[in-house]
Amino acid sequence: MTSRPASNDRALVLLSGGQDSATCLAWALARFSHVETIAFDYGQRHAVELNCRLTIRDKIVGIEPTWDGRLGEDHSVDLGALNAISDTALTRDVEIAMSDDGLPNTFVPGRNILFLTLAAALAYRRGIRHIVGGMCETDYSGYPDCRDDAIKALQVALNIGMARDFVLHTPLMWRDKAATWSLAHDLGRDALVDLIVEDSHTCYRGERGERHDWGHGCGACPACELRAAGFASYREGQAA
Repeated sequence: MTSRPASNDRALVLLSGGQDSATCLAWALARFSHVETIAFDYGQRHAVELNCRLTIRDKIVGIEPTWDGRLGEDHSVDLGALNAISDTALTRDVEIAMSDDGLPNTFVPGRNILFLTLAAALAYRRGIRHIVGGMCETDYSGYPDCRDDAIKALQVALNIGMARDFVLHTPLMWRDKAATWSLAHDLGRDALVDLIVEDSHTCYRGERGERHDWGHGCGACPACELRAAGFASYREGQAA
C-alpha cells in the first residue's frame, strides 16, 4: 500500500447527508484548500440520506466562489456488517423508544468509532491530516460515541495505532441546534441555510414527503423534533 505524506491543508469530512454533516462540510471548505468526503452505507433505515449527500456536494460549491476548487473526491464505504450485528431502530423497522440502559434504541453501538477509524485509514492513504465529523454532545440523544471525551480518546488511539498526527475536528460539539443553524448562516448566509433546509436529511424514519419550514421529515421522531426546535429558535434569534 502506498500513501501520501500527510498534508496540513487537506481535510476529510464525514458527510452523511444530514444537517450537521452539511454544516461541517461548509466549515471545512472555509478552512482547508482541499476537502474530500466520505460516507458509510450500513443499511440505515434512513438511507435516503445517502442520495441527499450527493445533492449537497453538487450544490454547496456554488455558495462561495472558492469552494468549487477546494472540493475533492467523494468516497463511499459499504458497512453492511454493522447492520448485520446491530439491532436498533436505525437498522430495523421498529418503533423508536428508550432502552433499559437509558439510551434511545436509535443508538448503533460502535458506529462512530468505526466511521472515524475507517476515515482515518482512508486519510492515511490520501495524505490527509484533518478529519471532520458532526458529533455533538449539546443537543443529542446521549450517544456515548458522540461525547467529546470519546472523540479525544479515539484521536489518541488512532495516532498511536497508525503512527500519524491526525486531528479529529468536531465543530458542533458544543453547539445546540439553533447555534448550528446560525453557524451555517455565518458560513454561507441564506444560501447555505436554504440548501440545508431543502436538500439535507435528518429524519430517522427516512421520510421525505412533507416539507416543513425546517426541511423534510416525519416531524415526530427525535431527530425531526430536535431539528425543528433548533430552527424555530434560530429564526427567533434572526428576527430579534
